[in-house]
Amino acid sequence: MTTKTLKPPSSTQHLIDAPVPVRLRLSALWVAVMFLYVYVDLFSFYKPGTIDDILIGRVWEFDISQGWAVGALGLMTVPILMSFLSLTMPAGLTRRINLVVASLYVLVSVFNVVGETWSFIWVGAAVEIALLLMIVRYAWTWPTRAD
Repeated sequence: MTTKTLKPPSSTQHLIDAPVPVRLRLSALWVAVMFLYVYVDLFSFYKPGTIDDILIGRVWEFDISQGWAVGALGLMTVPILMSFLSLTMPAGLTRRINLVVASLYVLVSVFNVVGETWSFIWVGAAVEIALLLMIVRYAWTWPTRAD
Protein backbone atom coordinates (compact mmCIF):
# COMPACT_ATOMS: atom_id res chain seq x y z
CA MET A 1 0.00 0.00 0.00
CA THR A 2 1.39 3.37 -1.00
CA THR A 3 0.32 6.74 0.23
CA LYS A 4 0.35 9.87 -1.84
CA THR A 5 1.90 12.94 -0.41
CA LEU A 6 0.02 16.12 -1.17
CA LYS A 7 2.30 18.77 -2.54
CA PRO A 8 1.52 22.31 -3.55
CA PRO A 9 1.62 22.95 -7.29
CA SER A 10 5.07 23.73 -8.61
CA SER A 11 5.79 26.91 -10.51
CA THR A 12 5.44 25.00 -13.78
CA GLN A 13 1.94 23.76 -12.98
CA HIS A 14 -1.10 25.91 -13.64
CA LEU A 15 -4.25 25.84 -11.55
CA ILE A 16 -7.44 25.06 -13.40
CA ASP A 17 -9.80 28.01 -13.25
CA ALA A 18 -13.14 26.31 -13.87
CA PRO A 19 -15.92 28.67 -14.94
CA VAL A 20 -18.57 29.39 -12.31
CA PRO A 21 -22.10 28.78 -13.62
CA VAL A 22 -24.38 31.83 -13.84
CA ARG A 23 -26.90 30.26 -11.44
CA LEU A 24 -24.22 29.84 -8.76
CA ARG A 25 -22.97 33.40 -9.28
CA LEU A 26 -26.50 34.77 -8.88
CA SER A 27 -27.15 32.71 -5.75
CA ALA A 28 -23.85 33.73 -4.16
CA LEU A 29 -24.54 37.39 -4.91
CA TRP A 30 -27.98 37.18 -3.26
CA VAL A 31 -26.36 35.61 -0.18
CA ALA A 32 -23.80 38.43 -0.07
CA VAL A 33 -26.58 41.03 -0.36
CA MET A 34 -28.43 39.39 2.53
CA PHE A 35 -25.31 39.41 4.73
CA LEU A 36 -24.93 43.13 4.08
CA TYR A 37 -28.58 43.79 4.94
CA VAL A 38 -28.18 41.90 8.21
CA TYR A 39 -24.88 43.50 9.23
CA VAL A 40 -25.96 47.05 8.42
CA ASP A 41 -29.11 46.47 10.50
CA LEU A 42 -27.09 44.96 13.36
CA PHE A 43 -24.59 47.82 13.38
CA SER A 44 -27.51 50.25 13.38
CA PHE A 45 -28.34 49.12 16.92
CA TYR A 46 -25.14 50.88 18.06
CA LYS A 47 -26.28 54.26 16.81
CA PRO A 48 -27.21 56.45 19.77
CA GLY A 49 -30.96 56.49 20.36
CA THR A 50 -31.80 53.45 18.23
CA ILE A 51 -32.49 51.11 21.15
CA ASP A 52 -34.47 53.83 22.96
CA ASP A 53 -36.65 54.28 19.86
CA ILE A 54 -37.19 50.53 19.56
CA LEU A 55 -38.18 50.32 23.23
CA ILE A 56 -40.90 52.94 22.68
CA GLY A 57 -42.10 51.14 19.55
CA ARG A 58 -40.52 53.08 16.69
CA VAL A 59 -38.11 52.13 13.92
CA TRP A 60 -36.91 55.05 11.80
CA GLU A 61 -40.16 56.93 11.20
CA PHE A 62 -42.42 53.88 11.53
CA ASP A 63 -44.42 52.54 14.46
CA ILE A 64 -43.51 48.95 15.23
CA SER A 65 -46.64 46.89 14.61
CA GLN A 66 -47.52 43.46 13.32
CA GLY A 67 -48.01 45.00 9.88
CA TRP A 68 -44.58 46.64 9.99
CA ALA A 69 -42.96 43.35 11.10
CA VAL A 70 -44.70 41.36 8.35
CA GLY A 71 -43.65 43.99 5.78
CA ALA A 72 -40.04 43.96 6.98
CA LEU A 73 -39.98 40.16 6.93
CA GLY A 74 -41.49 40.12 3.45
CA LEU A 75 -38.92 42.61 2.21
CA MET A 76 -36.07 40.40 3.47
CA THR A 77 -37.71 37.09 2.48
CA VAL A 78 -37.49 37.91 -1.21
CA PRO A 79 -33.65 38.05 -1.39
CA ILE A 80 -33.43 34.98 0.85
CA LEU A 81 -35.66 33.05 -1.55
CA MET A 82 -33.75 34.40 -4.55
CA SER A 83 -30.59 32.67 -3.34
CA PHE A 84 -32.45 29.34 -3.61
CA LEU A 85 -34.68 30.08 -6.58
CA SER A 86 -31.72 31.22 -8.68
CA LEU A 87 -30.42 27.67 -8.45
CA THR A 88 -33.69 25.83 -9.03
CA MET A 89 -36.03 27.70 -11.40
CA PRO A 90 -35.91 27.19 -15.18
CA ALA A 91 -33.19 29.34 -16.78
CA GLY A 92 -35.49 31.73 -18.65
CA LEU A 93 -37.61 32.38 -15.57
CA THR A 94 -34.54 32.72 -13.36
CA ARG A 95 -33.09 35.30 -15.73
CA ARG A 96 -36.26 37.40 -15.89
CA ILE A 97 -36.98 37.27 -12.15
CA ASN A 98 -33.39 38.19 -11.26
CA LEU A 99 -33.51 41.16 -13.62
CA VAL A 100 -36.75 42.45 -12.09
CA VAL A 101 -36.09 41.70 -8.42
CA ALA A 102 -32.49 42.95 -8.36
CA SER A 103 -33.56 46.16 -10.12
CA LEU A 104 -36.31 46.73 -7.56
CA TYR A 105 -33.94 46.05 -4.67
CA VAL A 106 -31.56 48.71 -5.98
CA LEU A 107 -34.43 51.09 -5.19
CA VAL A 108 -34.81 49.53 -1.71
CA SER A 109 -31.11 50.17 -1.02
CA VAL A 110 -31.44 53.76 -2.21
CA PHE A 111 -34.54 54.27 -0.02
CA ASN A 112 -32.65 52.89 3.00
CA VAL A 113 -30.12 55.74 2.92
CA VAL A 114 -32.60 58.60 2.61
CA GLY A 115 -31.92 60.96 5.51
CA GLU A 116 -29.02 58.89 6.86
CA THR A 117 -25.88 60.62 8.09
CA TRP A 118 -23.87 57.60 9.24
CA SER A 119 -21.23 56.58 6.72
CA PHE A 120 -21.44 52.83 7.39
CA ILE A 121 -25.03 52.85 6.12
CA TRP A 122 -23.98 54.67 2.95
CA VAL A 123 -21.04 52.30 2.42
CA GLY A 124 -23.30 49.27 3.01
CA ALA A 125 -25.87 50.60 0.55
CA ALA A 126 -23.18 51.31 -2.06
CA VAL A 127 -21.88 47.74 -1.82
CA GLU A 128 -25.45 46.36 -1.87
CA ILE A 129 -26.18 48.35 -5.03
CA ALA A 130 -22.94 47.18 -6.65
CA LEU A 131 -23.81 43.54 -5.90
CA LEU A 132 -27.38 44.00 -7.14
CA LEU A 133 -26.08 45.56 -10.35
CA MET A 134 -23.80 42.56 -10.77
CA ILE A 135 -26.89 40.35 -10.47
CA VAL A 136 -28.57 42.42 -13.20
CA ARG A 137 -25.45 42.16 -15.37
CA TYR A 138 -25.08 38.38 -14.97
CA ALA A 139 -28.78 37.82 -15.60
CA TRP A 140 -28.78 40.18 -18.60
CA THR A 141 -25.73 38.53 -20.18
CA TRP A 142 -26.83 34.95 -19.43
CA PRO A 143 -25.15 32.76 -22.08
CA THR A 144 -27.39 31.42 -24.83
CA ARG A 145 -26.98 28.81 -27.52
CA ALA A 146 -28.42 28.66 -31.01
CA ASP A 147 -30.63 25.64 -31.69
